[in-house]
Amino acid sequence: MIVAGGCYLEVCTVPRWRRLFGSGGRAAASVGRLSPGTELHTYAHRGWVSDVRSSMHAFGVGATVQPIDERISFSYFHPLSPALLEPAVPAAQPALTVSGDVVLRFGFVEGDAVVSARRAVHDPQTGHAASPFRANGSRVERLAVVLNQGEAEAATGAAGDDVGAALLAAHDAEVVVVKRGCEGARVFRAGGVPADIPAYRSERVFKIGSGDVFSAAFAHHWGERGLGAVDAADLASRSVAHFVDYHALPLPPAAELASQPALPAGRRPGLIYLAGPFFDLAQRWLVEEALERLQALGAPVFSPLHEVGTGRPAQETAAADLEGLDRCAALLALLDGADPGTLFEVGYARARGKPVVVLAERLDDPNLTMLVGTGCRVARDLTSALYQAAWAAME
Repeated sequence: MIVAGGCYLEVCTVPRWRRLFGSGGRAAASVGRLSPGTELHTYAHRGWVSDVRSSMHAFGVGATVQPIDERISFSYFHPLSPALLEPAVPAAQPALTVSGDVVLRFGFVEGDAVVSARRAVHDPQTGHAASPFRANGSRVERLAVVLNQGEAEAATGAAGDDVGAALLAAHDAEVVVVKRGCEGARVFRAGGVPADIPAYRSERVFKIGSGDVFSAAFAHHWGERGLGAVDAADLASRSVAHFVDYHALPLPPAAELASQPALPAGRRPGLIYLAGPFFDLAQRWLVEEALERLQALGAPVFSPLHEVGTGRPAQETAAADLEGLDRCAALLALLDGADPGTLFEVGYARARGKPVVVLAERLDDPNLTMLVGTGCRVARDLTSALYQAAWAAME
């Protein structure tokens, strides 16, 4: 396979992560074992060129690198926070020219790739500015487009299943795969009915680059192996679960992905009760951030801080909180230390058989043992906790 995509510095504060990867580099590394002879075509700062080549070589991937003068990076506070691109507007570079039997083309922030291929998979990596695949002179016999729901809606101005028909027409594509987060993905085929693909559960979730892995796995199974789009998308979804859990590349063969537990395809999470202390700035920030990120995952949230507030008498507030908890499908507890109020809400939920996910970044052993013993699912980082809560609210 040939991969045309960016190679950028990625920096994350929590958890700590600093790596020269980008969409192109990660996708090529993903299929290095599955597709011997994979080639990456990319740009990179002049001082990074040898690092890119040696890194790709370690994954069995060849690299053709166009040197540029800028160091382009994406920075994250945590894996679900918005990325900060530096420089904000990279200097435009001449387009790369790529030809081969199967090509995976990503959108670049600094350039483009003109492709000639028998089969191509296009991941535009953007929304409103996405141009049809062939607009830059690219030629392809069979085309699949992969993007997420937000990108699809921004690119088409449509919503729901209408995005599939709009994208098939705009790109003159055979297949469009729309990734839908916790709900899995939906495959649209010219002349066919949409098909739902489940997401697969993992114990941990390291989200940075998961979309690159999906596109790479889909390109291998659909483009190189010749599987149908539905089967290829299912294996891509399984590959993502393996990647975010183990954070390891290259990807394993399909046979090693057969035992992963599937989540209900196309089902949205139910109402999540967001429990946690909010007595100081750090605690309040965490509650606000968890609320915003859960909603971005498509999960409705009952937050006592926002739904009930703090101005009522304590007894009235507690009654309103428990009434809200009774309506929820799952509880996410942000346990900062061992806050008594949050622990009470955890116990109340478990006594009523509701699934509970606990974020325990710093929790002493006795409390941790108690939570595990009562059937709570414990996550050690925010991203994993948010996904585990959304998945629990789907079941």
